[in-house]
Amino acid sequence: MSAITYELLHECKQTGARRGVIHTPHGDIQTPVFMPVGTQATVKSMTPDELKDIIDAKIILSNTYHLYLRPGSKLVKEAGGLHKFMNWDRAILTDSGGFQVFSLGDLRTISEEGVEFKSHLDGSKHFFSPESVMETENDLGADIIMAFDECVEYPATYEYTKQSMERTTRWAKRCKEAHKNTDKQGLFGIIQGGFYKDLRDKSLEDLVALDFPGYAIGGISVGEPKEEFLEILKYTAPKMPKDKPRYLMGVGTPDYLIEAALAGIDMCDCVLPTRIARNGTAMTWNGKVVVRNATYEKDFTPLDPECDCYTCKNYTRAYLRHLVKTKEILGDRLLSLHNLYFLSKLMERVRLEIENDNLLNFKNEFYKKYGYTN
Repeated sequence: MSAITYELLHECKQTGARRGVIHTPHGDIQTPVFMPVGTQATVKSMTPDELKDIIDAKIILSNTYHLYLRPGSKLVKEAGGLHKFMNWDRAILTDSGGFQVFSLGDLRTISEEGVEFKSHLDGSKHFFSPESVMETENDLGADIIMAFDECVEYPATYEYTKQSMERTTRWAKRCKEAHKNTDKQGLFGIIQGGFYKDLRDKSLEDLVALDFPGYAIGGISVGEPKEEFLEILKYTAPKMPKDKPRYLMGVGTPDYLIEAALAGIDMCDCVLPTRIARNGTAMTWNGKVVVRNATYEKDFTPLDPECDCYTCKNYTRAYLRHLVKTKEILGDRLLSLHNLYFLSKLMERVRLEIENDNLLNFKNEFYKKYGYTN
């Protein structure tokens, strides 16, 4: 039996959005879900207890590329795996490092065998192959691990995207053959094909034939216009296997999360909530609030009157602005906690609206309030 299984609980009659549960060796995950990103075995500025007790995160992500460079997967394995190393007893997903490697631009060289690249830290040379990435992810010991793929930049020609997609499929086969801990770790395949629908179809067909326990859509939300993002998302997601988790990689704004759920996606992740927090920005039920702005200097109201997180119950916008302007660490922590809590509550609401067959109506109401356009 696979380490990862999916249980479909309800499909929204209004939209086809899915409400389900992903079963993992470290607990169940209610879906659709937003997964906080802990790139270097930590969600920036948050303790594991805060993630569990305040945000109620059931799964977090860590990054294979960064953990390979520091502290090294062998050290993590020696520590007892990523769960023990970072004191996290719930589910973990590790990406393959593919996106990070391919983001290096001129610092990497792609071949059929894999990718040679220079570390962004010190310029030292390294090589990732499907087999080496599987060894690294097996050492880290996450519940869900991702196959090594190539994330094509936007825009890209049809010819290059086709070559890349076919190579990603060959790499996926090699990943499956090299994956060792199948009873404890579920390996997901990643659908590529850029913004060409026939290539998306071919990628999906070939990966489904490999029978992975879950599938991700990669290669979108990479700088393209929202219209193109939505077109490929809505085209691809409904074709993915209904009995397995569907994962959309690198998505974290409220509108994209809602659109993902509407398309039938179960899982999303992004560094966005903690990254914008460090820049003094909060997501609220009434839109984005940039607390560093001068308009909040004497604003003694809560960050978000509709939020009951620790930050909103205890601190004003004026105080948060003061922390941000003086570069106090507490400002990063309080805004990060709020943003993660907000997205957790948003996805909780999305799950409820799916159960009530009302997700499209909720989207329209939320967009109007948040200032988005349909």
